[in-house]
Amino acid sequence: MLPSSHRLRRSDDFRRAVRSGRRAGRRAVVVHLFCPSGPRPADAEPARVGFVVNKAVGNAVLRNRVQRRLRAVMAARLTDLPAGSLTVVRALPATATSSYDELVADVDGALQRVLGAR
Repeated sequence: MLPSSHRLRRSDDFRRAVRSGRRAGRRAVVVHLFCPSGPRPADAEPARVGFVVNKAVGNAVLRNRVQRRLRAVMAARLTDLPAGSLTVVRALPATATSSYDELVADVDGALQRVLGAR
């Protein structure tokens, strides 16, 4: 489960991550990561994560399942994200037929790419 303090909720934050952040795509997901520049104090905001799962993925039941899986994958990777960063994980239609292990591999590959580009 993704802790409440790590959830991305405001549309402005989603927009900032998607438009100004780095992007890496895989077969099932696209990850957008925005890291604010400048020094980070010790009491900086935690990394926050949001999800975009649109109707192209499937019906409501399938979209909710995909979002729960992605939330579980990202909850285990919160420590890998820089403090104060905004991350948006966008599910592609291939997510509907992907197994959990395939989702983990796709998210990990995309995260490595955006984190390595810093």
